[in-house]
Amino acid sequence: MTEKVSQSSNPAVEVLRAWSANAIEEVIEFRGETTVVVPRKVLLSVAERCRQDEKLQFNLMTDARCVDCFPLEPRFELQYNLVLIPMKNKLRLRVKVSGNDAVVDSLVPVWPGANWLEREIFDLMGIRFNGHPDLRRILLPDDWEGYPLRKDYPVEGYRDIPAIATRYTRSRP
Repeated sequence: MTEKVSQSSNPAVEVLRAWSANAIEEVIEFRGETTVVVPRKVLLSVAERCRQDEKLQFNLMTDARCVDCFPLEPRFELQYNLVLIPMKNKLRLRVKVSGNDAVVDSLVPVWPGANWLEREIFDLMGIRFNGHPDLRRILLPDDWEGYPLRKDYPVEGYRDIPAIATRYTRSRP
């Protein structure tokens, strides 16, 4: 269960609110962690503000991940964990993405370390990142069909199993 609050004592939230009233949809405080839900249209500008504002200066993005909320809509939630290393401050940015239009702006221009993380999300979940310098599969072969971490992906996969493989998996009489 999460605590949803309209006002937060987190200085990063206050700076973002002062910068733009439309930058924050929701603030979630839970067990000492702050999550800021931002609209998809302003994700890149909020990330740039978190990185470059003299009061914030989050200099490390430790992780990017995607959650599939199928069958709910918006289907996907992208989460970015940010850290201000000298002060040990943490902030999580969350953006909700529709299953029909699974596209967001890439954060590689802000944090170059997002490169491989976004490629992994693209490869396994099918989210496309506008402005990504090298958006291609990173774990699966280029001819792979579908996105295996989506909840509606078939357990058996889309590929046919070659006849030679079934010969070794049959039980012996």
